[in-house]
Formats: sequence, structure tokens, C-alpha cells
Amino acid sequence: MDTKLELLTQIASGIATHFGNNCEVVIHDIRKEDLESSIVYIENGQVSNRKLGDGPSEIVLETLKKNPDLLKDRLSYLTRTDDGRILKSSTMYIRGKNNTIDYILALNYDITGLLTIDNSLKSLLSTSETGDDEKQPKRITHNVNDLLDALIEQSVALVGKPVALMSKDDKVTAIQYLNDAGAFLITRSGDKVSNYFGISKFTLYSYMDTNKDK
Repeated sequence: MDTKLELLTQIASGIATHFGNNCEVVIHDIRKEDLESSIVYIENGQVSNRKLGDGPSEIVLETLKKNPDLLKDRLSYLTRTDDGRILKSSTMYIRGKNNTIDYILALNYDITGLLTIDNSLKSLLSTSETGDDEKQPKRITHNVNDLLDALIEQSVALVGKPVALMSKDDKVTAIQYLNDAGAFLITRSGDKVSNYFGISKFTLYSYMDTNKDK
């Protein structure tokens, strides 16, 4: 274990102990060639039902696609687990030489119980409906296959119609979303995406090239 990772694990252990069992602390090593096992340390993995050696989140893929100089820590946003629990999450980028991102330190605090109390209080105190629509939290996935499925679902939701009704421009939009999200960093993702959208690999690459020109 290198010195930086050793320090991060010490911090992660301290945070998890301080905030208790509802606080999951995860370290992703994004220098690894094998994206399917980016989690190198995890405390309170029962929060998201993940374990050591599990794969990356959407944030990890987004990190790999972006210029590290433009990345800023993402603090206090919402995510959700497979079983519907809501987490308050933060993502911090740990940098190495030349400002590259070596590790991601992520905190996921289960606030489901607190939201239940909050909703009860709002029900008692509210005098009118606000009508505000909140952005849906992203799902935390366990492995790259689940992550790719989630990204495909999001690309279809973005277009707003099923694949069978999509035009060429619709499919280009969906594939641009997947490309920007880092979906094609996942091994053999091109085959799955091509099959899902009913296009050839050649067409897939041409749609990706079209996006570059837009």
C-alpha cells in the first residue's frame, strides 16, 4: 500500500467511526487498468451493499473522461441504492503528480430515516404545496455491467422515447450521452450498446464521430 492510500484509509476509517454505521466511506483507485475492481477500500459497505473489489460509480467514469484540471470536488448531492434508500453523497478527487487524479474518496450517508422525519414535519408545518420538482438521485451500482445498464436507461430517458421509436438523431443523442458519461470505457460496452439500439458497430462509431463534429 502506497503512502497516499495508507493515509486515505486512515482518514476513511476515522470518518466512518465518527459518523457511525450509516456512513459509507469508499476509496476508488482510478489508476488501475481493471475498472471492474476500482474499490480498494470500503467502510460500512452495507450502506450500498458494495464490497472491496467492486466496480466504479458513474462519478469514476466521468472522472476518467474529463480534463483533471477542470474537475472540482462534488459535495452534498443525492444518490440512491438498489433498494430505494436515499444517500447524501460527496466525492473528493485526490491528486498526484501533474495534477492527475489518483484516487476518489467518496462519502455516502444514509439519510432515509431522516427524510422520513423531515417529511412528517413538513406535512405538519406546510400550508400549501410548493410544486417544486427535485432532480432524481442517481443509482449506486455494484459492478460495470449494472453501471452500463443504468447509463443506457438514462440515455433512453434523456431522449424520452423507446428505442423502437427513435430516429437516427435520437440515437445519436443517446450515444453522445453514453460517450460523455464514459460508458465506452467499459470493456465490450460497444457490443451491448450496438445491440440495444439495433445498430452495427460501424454505425455506432460513426455516431460517435458525428458527435465530435457538433
